[in-house]
Amino acid sequence: MHVSAPPIAREQTGRTVWTTLSAVQMSSRAAYLASFILGLVVWQVVAGLLPQVVFASPIRVAEKLYAGVLNGEIPTAFLHSLQQFALGFAISLMIALPLGLLLGRSRIAYAMFNPVLNALLAVPSVAFIPFIMIWFGLFFEARVALVVVMSVLDMTVIIMSGARNIDPAAVIVAKSFQITGLRRIFSVFVPASLPFLFTALRIGVVRSVNAMITAELFFAAVNLGKIMQTASSRFDAATMLAIVFLVSLFGLLMQELVKLAEARLIPWSVRH
Repeated sequence: MHVSAPPIAREQTGRTVWTTLSAVQMSSRAAYLASFILGLVVWQVVAGLLPQVVFASPIRVAEKLYAGVLNGEIPTAFLHSLQQFALGFAISLMIALPLGLLLGRSRIAYAMFNPVLNALLAVPSVAFIPFIMIWFGLFFEARVALVVVMSVLDMTVIIMSGARNIDPAAVIVAKSFQITGLRRIFSVFVPASLPFLFTALRIGVVRSVNAMITAELFFAAVNLGKIMQTASSRFDAATMLAIVFLVSLFGLLMQELVKLAEARLIPWSVRH
């Protein structure tokens, strides 16, 4: 005969689990902060061993960031850079999501296009820059195109993998209830692929941030890329590192936002 635990025992067990989870989260945050501080310390030590013109210290970089923010140069350039990042990332997602689901769920489409996709993945993204220059020029359209090129393939592959790993039982249940077409896509395929979709978003964000600054260095020098090129011509390592540090922080922030959304929407798939 099954005997259920008394209410007090269940309550104590619940408190123990909650306390354990809270302790794990606190330790993770402490480790996260410690890694950031350790990185700054190592940076400061290495900078102290090299000339300022070669590698600036975190203090010098902070001074340059403060001065650039104060005079409005860095915020203005950063906001303009965000436009191509946001538009390119949105276009990449609109392409990668349906294409990844199609390749993942259609055997014919997978057999036809997966080799092409793998071949394109083997080509360095910068190899497409000459073609982009011919097709789109050197300005905003070209920068957006590079963001798409550098992020859409990786996102497609991850979403495709998620679609191929959907539990067959979920598809069988959908068929038994005569759920077809777009309704099946949005009620079965997309929810079942959410862990892979969030992984694709994290990778896509990183690749899009990478492409954002790469485009401004390879095409017409504008925004953050212009600041870096101007600093390079003056051998101003502090300003160049300030932009690199800013872009790194932005990429980290975007990844954390995606992870936060993932933890809220599909908490069962997040490992603490």
